[in-house]
Amino acid sequence: MNAIHTQLIRLRRRSVAVLAQEDGLTTVEYALGTLAAAALAAVLYMVVNSDAVASAFESIISDALSARP
Repeated sequence: MNAIHTQLIRLRRRSVAVLAQEDGLTTVEYALGTLAAAALAAVLYMVVNSDAVASAFESIISDALSARP
């Protein structure tokens, strides 16, 4: 029974040590940040290229060009 208890203590200590390490964490954070930025860019691209936004820009530009001082 004592040998099993010792093995469990070693396993617990090793598990805590492995889980406490943060090696590679910044790489994961950069990857997730890059992925989020790319997803946001894709959504904005789809919104700006939609027909509603294009017609709104066209309306704003033609109103600005046709206005007389």
